Amino acid sequence: MANIKFSNVGKSFGDNKVINNFNLLGKDDEFLVLVGPSGCGKSTLLRMIAGLEQIDEGEIQINNEVINEMHPSKRHTAMVFQSYALYPHMNVYDNMSFGLKIEKKTKEEIRTKVLSAAKTLKIEDLLERRPKELSGGQRQRVAIGRAITRNPKIFLFDEPLSNLDAALRAEMRVEISRLHQKIKTNMIYVTHDQVEAMTLADRIVILNSGNIEQVGTPNEIYTNPDNIFVAQFIGTPKMNIFRINSENIVSNNKINILGNSISFSGINLDKKNYYIGIRPEHLTLNENQEFNFTPKIELIENLGNEKIVYMVSENNQLCAKISSDIQINNTLGFNLKNVLLFDENGLRIRY
Repeated sequence: MANIKFSNVGKSFGDNKVINNFNLLGKDDEFLVLVGPSGCGKSTLLRMIAGLEQIDEGEIQINNEVINEMHPSKRHTAMVFQSYALYPHMNVYDNMSFGLKIEKKTKEEIRTKVLSAAKTLKIEDLLERRPKELSGGQRQRVAIGRAITRNPKIFLFDEPLSNLDAALRAEMRVEISRLHQKIKTNMIYVTHDQVEAMTLADRIVILNSGNIEQVGTPNEIYTNPDNIFVAQFIGTPKMNIFRINSENIVSNNKINILGNSISFSGINLDKKNYYIGIRPEHLTLNENQEFNFTPKIELIENLGNEKIVYMVSENNQLCAKISSDIQINNTLGFNLKNVLLFDENGLRIRY
C-alpha cells in the first residue's frame, strides 16, 4: 500500500514551463489517470516520479518520504513504456527477470516471481520466446510482467496501449483493470485517450499546458465539468458549445437559444458574453423534452447501435448522438437539467 503527494511541483525545459505549481494528494491503492492533449506535461510528470527527469521545483513524496534526489532504483516504482522496451536478444523469461538479476535476487526468488507474474498475465507458454516472435499485445503483457516482478509500491504506465489496434486496446484495458483489482497497489496511468481514462480510473486528473484543470471521479468529470476545456475534452462527440452575447440575453436570468427562451434560477446574467453547453446525447427525439428546435441536418454517421447527426441551427454547428432505430424527422429537444452554463472565461456557472 502506498500513496503519493505532489507539492508545488514545477518543471521547465529552457524557457518552456511544462509543469506549473502542480499539487495533488493521491490515495492508497488508487488507480490515478493523467489525461490531456499532447504536450500538456502528463508524461513529464510520470518521468519525474520514476526519476527519469529532474524535479526543478517543489517536492514529490511516496509514503511521506521525499524522493526528489533519490536514485530511481530506490523509489520502489516500476514503469511500463509505450514502446515496450524489451531486450530483443533475450527471451521472455530473461526480459522479465533482468531487473531482479540486477538487484542480485536469488535464482529461486527470481523464478518464483517470474512464474507468478506470467501466470497472472497468462503468458506462461511464452517464456521461451523472443520479442520478435510475439504480437503487440503479448509484448505489452511481458512489459507489464517485468514491472510486476519488481513488486513496486507504484506502477507507472506511459500510454502503454497506444501502439495496439482498437480491439486489442479494449482487451488490454480489461486486463489492466483486473490486474489492479488483483494486486491492490497504486497505479498512475498516462493517456490522451479519454475512453481509457473513463474506464480505468478511480480518479482522473485533467491537464492542460502543465496545469490541473480538474480532478475527480470519471462520473464527476463527465457530469460536472468545471470549465469548457474539461467539458469538451471528455465525451465523444465533444459537447456542443454555443456562444451567448447581449443579443441572446432577454433578461437577467433568461436567454434565447435554438429558438427557445431558457430561464436560469438564482443567477444574474450581467456580462456581455456567456457560453451554453449541451452534450450530443442530450439532444434527443422525445415528446417529454422541455425545449424543441428544428435544425438543418447535414450528415448522419451510422455507427450500428447509434448514429451521430451533424446539423446547423441558428448558424450554430452542433451534433446529436441518438439510437440508430430512431427515425429523424428534423425535430430535436433537450431539457434544462442537461444545459451547462459557462461565463465569458469558460468557467462553469452552477444554478
